[in-house]
Amino acid sequence: MDYKKVAKEINEALGKDNIQAAAHCATRLRLVLKDSSKVDQKALDNNDAVKGTFEANDQFQIIIGAGDVNNVYDELIKITNVKEASTADLKAVASNGKKNNPIMAFIKVLSDIFVPIVPALVAGGLLMALNNVLTAQDLFGPQSVVELFPNVKDFASIINLLASAPFAFLPILVGFSATKRFGGNPYLGAAMAMAMVMPDLVNGYGVANAIADGSMPYWHIFGMDVAQAGYQGSVLPVLAVSWILASLEKFFHKRIPNAFDFTFTPMLAIIITGFLTFIVVGPMMRIVSDGLTNGLVWLYDTTGALGLGVFGLFYSPIVITGLHQSFPAIETTLLADVARTGGSFIFPVASMANVGQGAATLAIMLLTKNKKQKSLATSASISAMLGITEPAIFGVNLKLKFPFICGMIASAVACLFIGAFHVLSVAMGPASVIGFISIAPKSISYFMIGIVISICVGFVTTYAYGKRHMEVFIGDDGTAGEVAVEINEDPEASVAAVQDEVLASPVSGTPISLKKVNDPVFAQEMMGKGIAVIPEEGTIYAPADGELTVVYDSKHAYGLRTTNGAEVLIHIGIDTVGLKGEGFETTRKYGELVKKGDILGIVDLENLKQAGLDSTVMMIITNTDAYAAVEAINLPKVDGGQDLLALSAHYEN
Repeated sequence: MDYKKVAKEINEALGKDNIQAAAHCATRLRLVLKDSSKVDQKALDNNDAVKGTFEANDQFQIIIGAGDVNNVYDELIKITNVKEASTADLKAVASNGKKNNPIMAFIKVLSDIFVPIVPALVAGGLLMALNNVLTAQDLFGPQSVVELFPNVKDFASIINLLASAPFAFLPILVGFSATKRFGGNPYLGAAMAMAMVMPDLVNGYGVANAIADGSMPYWHIFGMDVAQAGYQGSVLPVLAVSWILASLEKFFHKRIPNAFDFTFTPMLAIIITGFLTFIVVGPMMRIVSDGLTNGLVWLYDTTGALGLGVFGLFYSPIVITGLHQSFPAIETTLLADVARTGGSFIFPVASMANVGQGAATLAIMLLTKNKKQKSLATSASISAMLGITEPAIFGVNLKLKFPFICGMIASAVACLFIGAFHVLSVAMGPASVIGFISIAPKSISYFMIGIVISICVGFVTTYAYGKRHMEVFIGDDGTAGEVAVEINEDPEASVAAVQDEVLASPVSGTPISLKKVNDPVFAQEMMGKGIAVIPEEGTIYAPADGELTVVYDSKHAYGLRTTNGAEVLIHIGIDTVGLKGEGFETTRKYGELVKKGDILGIVDLENLKQAGLDSTVMMIITNTDAYAAVEAINLPKVDGGQDLLALSAHYEN
C-alpha cells in the first residue's frame, strides 16, 4: 500500500482544511471534521484502501485495517499539519461546546438495562407462543391441540409455567439489571425486587380489583395505611426503586467505616428503600406506569390503522436514531398485562419495517452490477428478513437512499393492513418473517399477509425505481454510487498462500458471536469474520504459530500472520486505545516469531471495568476473503490456547 497516496486521497475526499482533530486506533482513523457535508463519500467508497466509513460520537471514522492505519495516519498528519491527538483528546474535541441530549442519555440507560434481560424475555415469549399454538382454539380447527390430544395437556402446562415465569417475576430481572446499571449491587436489586413480588402481597395484576371491592389489606405504619400491593409484571416502579437503592448504597459506602460497611450498608439500603417503595415510590410509579400503558392503548385504539401506518412509516428512521432502544420497556409493560391490553402493537410494526428494508435490499442485490455490493446485499437482505436490519440499512439502503425510502413505504402499507385487523403480539420474539410465532393465534394469518405485502411493496418499488434510475447511481465505470460497507482486497492474490488452519482462543472465557460485539466495525464484520470472547482472566495467548505484524504502544491489539497464511487481528476490549497502555503489559515486539499458546501480554480486567470499558476480546481474520469458510467451534467456555476458530482455504487438493 502506498500510504502517502492513500492519505492524500483521503484528505482530498474529506475536503480542504476540513479536519479539526485526528487520532487512530488499531483499525481505523478517527477524525473530528469541521463540516461533514463537505465529505466526498463516493471517493472514499471507491478507494480500495478504505474498508468502510461511518460516523459515531461526533467522529468520522475511516476503516483502514491493522498494520496500515498507523502509517496512513502518519502521512495524513504530515499532509494536513493537524496536531496528533489521542482518542481521549478526540472525544474532548468532539464534545466541546455540545450539550448532552437528556433524551438520548435516558434511552441509553434503558438500553443498557433491558438488552441483558431480552434473552430471558424472548425465551419466555417464544415458549408462550408455543403454548398458544397448543391451547388456542380456531387455529387448526374448532378445538385446540390440547382438546384434540388430551395426553399433551401436562406438556402444555409445563410450557405455560416456563413461559410465564420471566413476566411474572419481571421485577427481579429488571431490578438486578437496573441496579447494576446505576452502580449498585445487582444482588441487592434482585432482593428488593423479590420483596415487591412476595406471595404475601396482593398480586400486581389484581391490585385494581382488590382496591375496588375493598379486599385490599393494609399495613398501619406511622399513622398511614400502606397497601400490601405487589408489583408483578411492573417495569417503571422497579426502575425507580433500583435507582434509589443504588444511590443509597453508594451514599452509605462513602460514609460508613470499612469495618462496618459490609454489614450495615446492605441492611440500611434495603430497609430505607423498602419503606419508600411501599409507602411512596411504588404507588406513584404504578400510577405513572398505568397511565403510560393506558395512553398507548388509547392512542392505538383511537388512531387505529392510520396511526399504525404512520408508526410503520417512521419505524426505520427511529431505528437510525436509536430511539427504538426504549421500546422494550414499553413493550414489556404491554405484554405483562396482556389480559387488559390485548398485547403489543410495537412488535408487528417492527416486523413489517424490518422485512420491508430486507426486501428493498434484495432488489438491490438483483439490480447491482458491483460484485462486492451484490455480495453484501445478499447477506444483508437475509439478515434483515430475520430481524437484524443494521447491515441492510447502513450498508446498502441508506447509501443509495431510494431503497431506504421504498422500505419505509412498504412498512407503512403493511402496517395500515395489520392495523385494520388489529394484529397484536402476545409475546416477544424475532421481529421478522418468522415473527408469527409471537402473534395472537387469531391474527397469525393477517400478520403473514402483512409480511407478504411488505416484501412485495418493498421489492417492487425498489426494483422498479432502480431499473429506471440505477444507471445514474452506477455511472459509466459500473461502480460509482454503489457503496459496500466492506471493500476487501482481491482474495485471488492471497489464495495460493493460505491453508486450512485451526486457531486457538487468545483468552480464557465465554465465546460469543462477533455480531454481538458492541462496536459496529467488528459486529458488521467490516474487518473480516472471526470470534469474540468475554474474558475471565487477562492473559492473552498467540492463536497460532507466526510472525507479529502489529504490536501497538498502547498494547491493546496485536496483528499476527500465521505460518499457514492467515492474517489475524487480536483486539483487546473496545475503545481501550484511550488508556494509552495503562493496565496492559507485553514484552513482545514487531516482527517477533511466536508459537501457538505463547503469552503475548496481560491485561488488567479490573482496570478496564473501573474505566467503564468493554473488555471483550476479538479475534478477526482480516484476509477473510482468502478462505472458503471461517467458522467458530461451538464451545460454551474456552481456555486460552484451546482451539476455537476453523479456517477452510480456497485451494484445490
